[in-house]
Amino acid sequence: MSLSQIRYITFDCYGTLTNFRVGDVTRERLADRIDAGAIEAFLADFSAYRFDEVLGAWKPYPEVLHRSLERTCKRWSVAFRAEDAQAIVEAIPSWGPHADVPAGLARAAEKLPLVALSNASDSQIQSNVDKLGAPFHAVLTAEQAQAYKPRFRAFEYMFDTLGCGPEHVMHVSSSLRYDLMTAHDLHIARRVFVERGHGPGNPAYGYQAIRDIGGLPGLLGL
Repeated sequence: MSLSQIRYITFDCYGTLTNFRVGDVTRERLADRIDAGAIEAFLADFSAYRFDEVLGAWKPYPEVLHRSLERTCKRWSVAFRAEDAQAIVEAIPSWGPHADVPAGLARAAEKLPLVALSNASDSQIQSNVDKLGAPFHAVLTAEQAQAYKPRFRAFEYMFDTLGCGPEHVMHVSSSLRYDLMTAHDLHIARRVFVERGHGPGNPAYGYQAIRDIGGLPGLLGL
């Protein structure tokens, strides 16, 4: 697909652009219950349960975090405290971008309008976007779509809102299973995988890989 047909660059926000520090808060909050040598395994399970929680009917993002942490604690036979999940919820709006994001994103914005498609609540996302260092044409959330990625409905809401088709979009994400598998299945024209270590990639899904957002302007011919 020719770059000339692309109208928007769309982004996953948390993890791809915003440094999603859920692991840092979880380590701190559960240090009295999870041995330091086991915390990485606990965090991997917490991540898996968060993914599972977004696959059904939409529910508010704080509930996703509460339910996934509760289920992880049950699996690990450790005490779940609702205030731990709430601490993560309250911390999210304070998180800023990865160091590589502002410069690369600002250059990309010179070429095409930027759009965020985030598994977020409306009340939290704008604070994170304001810290990214570039103007966004639209900030779209799971709350607006009433569906979380990787569900098709979230992406279809984006197409409908922007008044475009998948052939007009370049989608950028550090997650294969939240974003790029669906982007492939919906035939989004250009798919970009940011290799931040947020799970393995798979070239069969037809993406271009970059190490960080600093590599994005080069894909745009800048």
